[in-house]
Amino acid sequence: MEQNKPPATDYESQPLTRAEYVSAIVHLYRGELYRANTWRIRLDTTTNWAILTTAGLLSYSFGSTNHSHWILLVGVLLVSALLGYEARRFRFFDVWRARVRKIEENFYGPILRRDPVSPDREWGRRVAEDLLNPQFKITFLAALRARFLRNYWVMYMVLLMAWLLKVLLHPVEAHSWADLRANLAAGPIAWWVPVIFSLLLLAAILALFFLAPKAPRSEDAYWSSDRDNEDLSLLDV
Repeated sequence: MEQNKPPATDYESQPLTRAEYVSAIVHLYRGELYRANTWRIRLDTTTNWAILTTAGLLSYSFGSTNHSHWILLVGVLLVSALLGYEARRFRFFDVWRARVRKIEENFYGPILRRDPVSPDREWGRRVAEDLLNPQFKITFLAALRARFLRNYWVMYMVLLMAWLLKVLLHPVEAHSWADLRANLAAGPIAWWVPVIFSLLLLAAILALFFLAPKAPRSEDAYWSSDRDNEDLSLLDV
């Protein structure tokens, strides 16, 4: 019975024709592009959740003078959770995006220029290594900063300005420092607690903007050999 088994295919000893190579790259590109588009849609979904959350919080907060201003500060925490979730999704999206760009720059680009010489002669080896040992290309903080500057800074500013307007108008229009402190207080919570909370929030936003690492601006930086990001294959994709 063992003698009737077909011989195992040995790809290393078999010649690879040009047509087979082109066909393999085309199918690889289609697969990586599909993955990138899938995660791109997931990014949009998370952003839509954050926008709807912000709109709902604004509607509820200003729906009645008796609604506490704390609902807006709690909403900031909800939006922050969605920002973190989107940053994680962005890191996955960026893995497939980087591969797609490698193929476009070094395979399709030269073909369209009628000059079939890849700018990066090692691009095949780099993509192959990333397929065998996939890794994130950017850190979580860099992804967090990128998504914050892309979409979320507007939502943060809207919520903070709405909170400031809320404490100036509700439950009573503040004409004095005593009125403002009364509006800031909420039950057993002292008036200075939300003030400290908002200042810490502003400090965190400034730290994210000025101190968090920036996403690489060139494709070569994504594929640097000294990456220390965690192995993607160990995570739940």
